[in-house]
Amino acid sequence: MTYQNLITEVKENILYITINREKALNALNKETLKELAHVIQFAGDTAEVRGVILTGSGEKAFVAGADIKEFSDYDASQGEQLARDGQATVFNAIENSPKPFIAAINGFALGGGLELAMACHIRIASDQAKLGLPEVTLGLIPGYGGTQRLTQLVGKGKAIEMIITAGMIPATDAEKIGLVNYVVPQADLISKAEEILNLVKLRAPLAVAGAIRAVVASLDGQNGYNVEIESFGKCFDTADFKEGTSAFVEKRKPVFSGK
Repeated sequence: MTYQNLITEVKENILYITINREKALNALNKETLKELAHVIQFAGDTAEVRGVILTGSGEKAFVAGADIKEFSDYDASQGEQLARDGQATVFNAIENSPKPFIAAINGFALGGGLELAMACHIRIASDQAKLGLPEVTLGLIPGYGGTQRLTQLVGKGKAIEMIITAGMIPATDAEKIGLVNYVVPQADLISKAEEILNLVKLRAPLAVAGAIRAVVASLDGQNGYNVEIESFGKCFDTADFKEGTSAFVEKRKPVFSGK
């Protein structure tokens, strides 16, 4: 995979994605979003990929927002289409991916950058990271799911406070309110993400995908209980279920095939 704005590599069943626009603080322009959409699809379709680590280039920024110059002259219909397209192809695509995405937040995660991190299933932040949704300072509101996902993660009151004040918080505060799972030193950021995915790699891939689907269903207007029941039932027809139960009875570690 060769991209202009991303560096990608698959190593030991982990897909590493680095947004590589360091001079622009890894801002999300149209081409970067297009490339992200492609690699997200690749992750979901590729059996070799068991999990994804998403980060930004350098130590200043994960993603410091969207590229404002590209849409500064948009009208209402263009702005709505911008948000709708990005939601479908990138942000919702990450959240609905059968492969777990971990955001390794190496610096500023602002605006669209925080929305990108919130679309991921797990967030790990450097102790130098700062997070916020500053859109109201531009006369906008978050348009890539920020109002919804922030509320789901931290609750209504804190979400409204962060959005309408455009306040930026340090990683340690983000951990306290549940916005990130872990805060680690910058040097340990990727290794912590790898540690989590190395545990996931020991588990049954179809079960992992089903669990993600059921959890996400609870938050997007579906009947999450029904999705859970359906996904639970499907597991019984998998080779991995047979392997997992046999391994349990035989007191050995299971070897899952993803089938």
